[in-house]
Amino acid sequence: MSLLGTPKPESNAFELSYITTKEHSFKQNSAKSLNRRYKTGKQLLSDESKYLQTKNLAIDTPTYFSVQAPPSLKPQKHYCDITGLHGKYKSPLNALRFHNVEIYQEVIKNMAPGTDQEYLSLRGANVVLK
Repeated sequence: MSLLGTPKPESNAFELSYITTKEHSFKQNSAKSLNRRYKTGKQLLSDESKYLQTKNLAIDTPTYFSVQAPPSLKPQKHYCDITGLHGKYKSPLNALRFHNVEIYQEVIKNMAPGTDQEYLSLRGANVVLK
């Protein structure tokens, strides 16, 4: 008996192909209500105010109106005023933030007077002299 002369038994390929190609009967989502509407934030706040008027709640009770967060403990992120990338550096002349040396040499050093104040006004850090 050599390995080349023995016939191979039939594999289960035909049965497996039937299982994978037969039509599956999935249930349709007809039972789901299509008329359901979601409330907007304004509606939630008005419902909350109506609820609060009917109840005598303590001052410390959390509501949608009293949600507050403490100030962040992480340092504020700084972005480049020109490109919007992470601003690692700050120009000593006009306080513009920049991403790398190329931006400083090509853009910020050659900037016309007054343009730097426009960039700073976008960030809200401009100096207004009267």
